[in-house]
Amino acid sequence: MKTLPIGLLGAACFSLLALPPALAQTAKRPAPKTAAKAPVAPTPPKETPPPGSAPRDFKLPPREDFTLPNGLQARLVPFGEVPKMSVLITIQAGNVHEPDGQVGISDLLSRLLKEGTTTRPAAALAEEVARMGGSLSISNGSDETYVRADCLSEFAPQLLTLLADVVQHPTLPASELPRLKADFKRQLNLLRARPSFQAEMKMREAVYAGHPYGRPLPTDAQIDALTLEQVKAFYAKEYGAQRTAIFAAGKFDVPALRQAITAAWGEWPTGPVPHIIAAKALTKPAVLTQDRPSAPQSTIVIGLPVIDPTNPDYMRLRVTNSLLGGSFGSRITRNIREDKGYTYSPYSYIDTNYHSGLWMESADVTTKDTYNSLKEIVKEIELLQKTPPSAEELKGIQNYETGLFVLRNSTPGSIINQLSNMHLQGLPDSYLTEQVQNINAVTPEQVSATARKYVRPEAMTTVVVGDQKVIAPQLKQYKDSQKKAL
Repeated sequence: MKTLPIGLLGAACFSLLALPPALAQTAKRPAPKTAAKAPVAPTPPKETPPPGSAPRDFKLPPREDFTLPNGLQARLVPFGEVPKMSVLITIQAGNVHEPDGQVGISDLLSRLLKEGTTTRPAAALAEEVARMGGSLSISNGSDETYVRADCLSEFAPQLLTLLADVVQHPTLPASELPRLKADFKRQLNLLRARPSFQAEMKMREAVYAGHPYGRPLPTDAQIDALTLEQVKAFYAKEYGAQRTAIFAAGKFDVPALRQAITAAWGEWPTGPVPHIIAAKALTKPAVLTQDRPSAPQSTIVIGLPVIDPTNPDYMRLRVTNSLLGGSFGSRITRNIREDKGYTYSPYSYIDTNYHSGLWMESADVTTKDTYNSLKEIVKEIELLQKTPPSAEELKGIQNYETGLFVLRNSTPGSIINQLSNMHLQGLPDSYLTEQVQNINAVTPEQVSATARKYVRPEAMTTVVVGDQKVIAPQLKQYKDSQKKAL
């Protein structure tokens, strides 16, 4: 058998390793003598960073509000020096307004609105927006339809005139309906495949039973059954000036923009009065499951109905949520992510619609630790209920919340989003202008009291999507522990 050549360095290493330990030691060269090292001076202590500046309340930029005779409202906010304008038009016609048997009709309408007007084919519409240095998107949500656009400042009046044409004179072409239905079905099927979405939908179906917020997504067959005549009927019944609001922010000529809005939108029929039926959410202590065979993770959503932004306690609840699970340094995150390693990205949040709120904690956890994760989430809630946080911990959360607030109001787009939400909920300007003050006014005792009042484990709905054969014994253990707690 041929031997492989070994380089000199390799051979030397090999021979050294092959020697007995005693000989190997003698084969080493003696270490050269080095001079004694001079004593090292002690490292000076790190300087404490200077304290941050005192938090300041947000000052809403001067704006011009007006209402046209047909009921359409507009809020124009000159903001910044970048020569662009952002626009958001909200139309109170969302999923909550859909007739029985026509789930998804508002979604189809919002897609059709971009397919051209009586004077502008779809391609010409897109080209015209592009020539303004802008963009246009239309979508819908539970309560409203949203028309978002932006452009260079010099084209601001022309953009509002174009958007009036899009909203008031859509062609709603039948030729585009099959394509848009196919896209809609594909998007919904992708959502259905996500365990996090499956869990959240089960939660909504439980707490919003009997209200459109709790309706399941339309099936492919239901979407196929929707007709263009139904789309047109929905538009005729639900769209109109009274249900429409225009929010614009950025750098623009205010008188010129107001004149353009008045001319382009002033003749639109008044239409139906604004109307949304507020949901009466159900407190439903239950454990709901959906099987996901062989899943390596369990998707957990645990929550209950809470207050909405119009409630005086809402800011306290926001701070409490951020401390409990709504920030990266929150207690639940530190527990089940940093300490236990059950999950990578747990989070809690307050989901709000029109005059309704839902607190939820969500996490994808290792299947074998489903019970342990639920137990630790509940433990952290109960600990906060019994013991107020330290002043230092609370101050860190308050700084985090006020910092986010500043970011949320730093661009024209973020400002119009805030204003549109205030418009939907019927909130005063003080909701924005006093928010920093109200966040920093929350005390440790109020956080603990808020957790006791609103974040109550014994009243929560728990949803778990995972491998049923593995999680069933763990969920029985969880339910038994909850009964003992009660």
